[in-house]
Amino acid sequence: MIIQLEKNITEEQFSNLKEKLKTFSYKSVKVSTQFSDYIIGVGKKEFDIRSIGTMEGISDIHRVSDAYKLVSRKWKVKETQIDLGDGVKIGQGAFQVMAGPCSIESEEQIKSTIDHLVKNGVKIMRGGVYKPRSSPYSFRGLGIDGLKLWHQHAKAAGLKIITEVMMTEQIDDMLEYVDIFQVGARNSQNFNLLDALGKIDKPIMLKRGISGTIDELLQAAEYIFSNGNEKIMLCERGIRSYETAYRNTLDINAIPILKEKSHLPVIVDPSHGIGVRKFVDSVALAGVMAGADAVIMEVHECPEKAFSDGQQTLDYGESKLLIERLKKTSEFRKEIGLR
Repeated sequence: MIIQLEKNITEEQFSNLKEKLKTFSYKSVKVSTQFSDYIIGVGKKEFDIRSIGTMEGISDIHRVSDAYKLVSRKWKVKETQIDLGDGVKIGQGAFQVMAGPCSIESEEQIKSTIDHLVKNGVKIMRGGVYKPRSSPYSFRGLGIDGLKLWHQHAKAAGLKIITEVMMTEQIDDMLEYVDIFQVGARNSQNFNLLDALGKIDKPIMLKRGISGTIDELLQAAEYIFSNGNEKIMLCERGIRSYETAYRNTLDINAIPILKEKSHLPVIVDPSHGIGVRKFVDSVALAGVMAGADAVIMEVHECPEKAFSDGQQTLDYGESKLLIERLKKTSEFRKEIGLR
């Protein structure tokens, strides 16, 4: 169960609540976030929750049977909206495109990409400065110096930044320069990293693991929330399967299922999902029709010269056309009454 506490709850009221839960053989864990304080009650005994809900110091109480409780829609029916400031929001009907290169390569590339995004009304730029690569000999990013340079130009242009963090040790250095921290598929069950990201007040986009189930993704999000950070987005980026005709199997089914199971915004990543440049637009549009709150995609002035993932990256012309289509598709969903 989830018990939402009053902001002015006294120590005595809190102690009485914990003792009451003990009588039902329930373990109680306090969770404090940016927005509220909660008690998570874990136990097997069925009882009338009104015996708890009428106690002093309690704002609300919900019975949640899911192993993931705080990210479950069973207690929070209204969808969470992520507010990045300056009118840039994701969720509750606010749709966004996040676009940019797989890797930040140079100052010239940063300026060129920003110019393209601004011209096409994109408010969030993606890019990697720390790159987890399958081969240790591949380009692995410009690091913190590249992030600082990128932030300087993005801030001047009014763009928000989303980039991947790979280790807990990187968080503090990156914090000032990042608007959304991305947790990549390889780190989706790096619980030390998830715990650490739960202790900061910045939005997190959590990607589904390479072979991860939906429940495992939601449990990973629970790690972040239970450590104090409610600003979480879930990302479907494709899972590994036996199919070899494309990079990953993008699970379109996961988008409406995640939105049914959780109140968190859901993002679709068609670039990694299919990994084939000519089909990125089709998959992206399918993701929006399935209910995605945002699309994150890879864009480069000349994909053939990209340091990484050129085979799945759109050029500026392809990107411009897809951005237009994504916005129209998002509006079309609203017109025909899809939530």
